[in-house]
Amino acid sequence: MALIESGRQCPGALGAALFTVGAVVLLLAGPAFAAGPDIDLCRYRQSFAEDFHGLSVSSRGEHASRWVAHTPWNGDFGEAAFADPEPGFPFKTNGGVLSIEARKAADGKWRSGLLASANAEIPGGTNPPHFIQLFGYFEIRAKLPAGPGLWPAFWLSTAQPAGATEPSVEIDILEHYGQFPGDFHSVLHIWDRSGADRNKMEDKVTSVTPGSLYDAFHTYGADVESDLITFYFDRHEIWQIPRPPEYQKPVLVLLDLALGGGWPIDRTPNPSVMEVDYVRIYQRETDGGTQCP
Repeated sequence: MALIESGRQCPGALGAALFTVGAVVLLLAGPAFAAGPDIDLCRYRQSFAEDFHGLSVSSRGEHASRWVAHTPWNGDFGEAAFADPEPGFPFKTNGGVLSIEARKAADGKWRSGLLASANAEIPGGTNPPHFIQLFGYFEIRAKLPAGPGLWPAFWLSTAQPAGATEPSVEIDILEHYGQFPGDFHSVLHIWDRSGADRNKMEDKVTSVTPGSLYDAFHTYGADVESDLITFYFDRHEIWQIPRPPEYQKPVLVLLDLALGGGWPIDRTPNPSVMEVDYVRIYQRETDGGTQCP
């Protein structure tokens, strides 16, 4: 898979192009696991909530839609093109749940869906942002589709416009490869525009009961602070790393159902559907928060 603007590559496909700064670690083994402390959202206030009782989305953010159906840098990735939204495809909502569908057409080509919370990173530009945030807790509640070749994800990106020279940061809160039904990845990427050999990555693999990510909804979250990034699964801490010095700008939120990620798609179920209950984002309050679920 070729390197594209602001990332989205599978860790297994990166090879020698990346300097790995963190080891892959198996933390969980089975339905009962020793996790870290739970996140306490009483310290936060909610800054963004999408509960999918309907969906405001457009191809490139026209009509002031809340979501954009393409990355700000106009880059598809994987083996399915991200489709412009049309009635019933690739997005549907029903009873407060979003469905993102990947479908193989009669011509043999796959199409699927991506949602981005902004179409540019710089406020006041020709494509002003819809939602970006620097620090806080970012969470999705989702049920993943089963099958080899599927590559669903929930991630954050500092997507600088084309021509920018500073490194961009990508935080993959959830990255799952259907080839491996018993785990998911949390990944930090630093994309250095001075050369692929300067890219950096830390990858954490969390093992779960095989199939459990498909049988029920789970939450996947990351708390980005000025000094640390802490990852959560069902609001239990699973990984903590220092905030990289390259993380200096607000991030937009993206969720998608991609295909491939370095693995074959010849046995991928057609169609396949990722279900999302909500996307919620919080900001930490220094004097006590308002969220006490």
